[in-house]
Amino acid sequence: MAIDPRRVAVLGAGTIGEALISGLISDGWREPGEIVATGRREERVDELRKGLGVEATLSNADAVAGAALIVIAVKPQDFGVLLDEIASAVTAEQTVLSVAAAIPTTAIEERLAEGVPVVRAMPNAPSIVHEGIAGLCAGANADEAHLALAEEALAHLGAVVRVAEPYMDAVTAVSGSGPAYFALLSEAMIEAGILLGLARDVSTQLVVQTMLGTAKLLRDEQMHPVELRERVTSPGGTTIRAVRELEQAGVRAALLNAIQAAMDRSRELAAGAP
Repeated sequence: MAIDPRRVAVLGAGTIGEALISGLISDGWREPGEIVATGRREERVDELRKGLGVEATLSNADAVAGAALIVIAVKPQDFGVLLDEIASAVTAEQTVLSVAAAIPTTAIEERLAEGVPVVRAMPNAPSIVHEGIAGLCAGANADEAHLALAEEALAHLGAVVRVAEPYMDAVTAVSGSGPAYFALLSEAMIEAGILLGLARDVSTQLVVQTMLGTAKLLRDEQMHPVELRERVTSPGGTTIRAVRELEQAGVRAALLNAIQAAMDRSRELAAGAP
């Protein structure tokens, strides 16, 4: 079958896959008829058809036929089975984009035909609301054109940064796991507000909006975190008292150690450790 340069196949359209499809359509990058998605259950396939207006099928092998971009969005434990299903149908004229955590490009390339270009990405949870960020790297057969196609698609989930593959575990540790760090911090701050007498809903709104506004200041105003912290910290004031407590508690060192541990675990998973 001839390759359609506008056809996109999303294999395993779960949370991230569905978010990607909706982003591609809502931003006008692709029309619903140019996208095909797969699911493991007929009910899920029906949901995709009705909810997004795209083609949907249970067959991964059928979905990849003629697609210029093939997005693999299944869970890592389902990866081997999926590659076995599509191996004979994927050609070097297509681009394979994997968003499965901890699966190196070599593990994909060795299961596909020779010369198939593979690009690996690590999007994070905020991609669901199209405010995420993804690390992106090229496999052995992927060139600038393949990277550009993958980057253009992922941009509809948020920002994209390119890194060499050895640094993908660091991307996983910093941004892939990052939402959990911020969630833990916000949880503690909300509980502190309640301890100080605020209603839970009020404390939650204060913390969440403060976190969102701080992120927008750092991004949109291109402020360095040190600059922002110093602006908020007055001599002898409330903030410096709080910062001293955080430093004495070793919060900075704990974060450094936590992110290092996350990267080490990512490497273990990539190596096949249970």
